[in-house]
Amino acid sequence: MTTAGAPKEREPLLVVNGLGAGYGGMPALRNVSLEVRRAEIVALVGSNGAGKTTLLRALSRVIPCTGTISFNNDDLVAKTPDEAFATGLVQVPEGRQLFDRMTVADNLLMGAYRRRDRAAVANDLDRMYTLFPRLGERRTQLAGSMSGGEQQMCAMARGLMARPQLLMIDEMSLGLAPVVVEQLMDVLVEIRKQDVTVLLVEQDIHLALSLADRGYVMDTGSIARSGAAKDLIDDPAVREAYLGLA
Repeated sequence: MTTAGAPKEREPLLVVNGLGAGYGGMPALRNVSLEVRRAEIVALVGSNGAGKTTLLRALSRVIPCTGTISFNNDDLVAKTPDEAFATGLVQVPEGRQLFDRMTVADNLLMGAYRRRDRAAVANDLDRMYTLFPRLGERRTQLAGSMSGGEQQMCAMARGLMARPQLLMIDEMSLGLAPVVVEQLMDVLVEIRKQDVTVLLVEQDIHLALSLADRGYVMDTGSIARSGAAKDLIDDPAVREAYLGLA
């Protein structure tokens, strides 16, 4: 596996302050603040039910929220999900949510549905097959007939076809074999070299922090810890509570 290697500090791309959100009047997020800088990998980690997916749904504008969300100096709070997507904020959802009865190639093209630069879309499609060689082999296969790892590759490639400024990936490693996870981690390092910023949401805390430049640890809807990923891995409280280490 290729490791990330922290870049020099860059300007913020996403800045979240005092974010609150919930479902049916029940708060799931409370006063969440974080930032993601350009061309870095940031891990958002925590136990199941900590609020990680809810935060992504708020950022993608799928659910209402309070507080502020600045993305590329644009206020996202009043935007619709489609408008947020158009700014370059793209989410790869937990569970992949592919179009099972469509081919791999057609699924990837769905990621570029807003684009009108056809020649560039064709070039990006070839680039996805280079990043994910297995998808090139499966391009005419129905997405629903592939393995879980291949489907995760397809979901990530579909997100990249939108040419995101920020790619938010929810539970990338869930249910996948370690060898597949390592391949996906290498892809994240590669796309970061191409100036794609990544917010990686993971229940597997050690995996995410081993890849990321910086991290945020969520606990019951709030940010409990934040800092350089290597510092969080060595933090005694994080090691005991989340990594099972003393």
